[in-house]
Amino acid sequence: MNGDCLFCLISQRQAPAEVVFEDDKVMAFKDINPKAPVHLLIIPKKHISSLNDISEKDKELLGHLILIATHLAQEKNLKETGYRLVINTGPHSGQQIFHLHLHLLAGRHFSWPPG
Repeated sequence: MNGDCLFCLISQRQAPAEVVFEDDKVMAFKDINPKAPVHLLIIPKKHISSLNDISEKDKELLGHLILIATHLAQEKNLKETGYRLVINTGPHSGQQIFHLHLHLLAGRHFSWPPG
């Protein structure tokens, strides 16, 4: 845990969030500045700053993040209409909080390319 990291504080229940899922490895909560009708953030409880900082030992955790995202999408009946998963890496990508997180976005039409 990084004491200055907002997502670390949320995962330790030291900062508020509207949590929609939690297990021993990850937590999912609603984004406070949503970009779509459904906008969830799925974070590992382990502090990893970005994809640039993952290692071989994190591959199971990364797979778990995606499995939880698909579970949440199914729970919210998003399979038919679709959803988008996004991981921003670094400041030019739009990453604002340097704790790895997966965005689950749905509930509207998205264009391509994003950005």
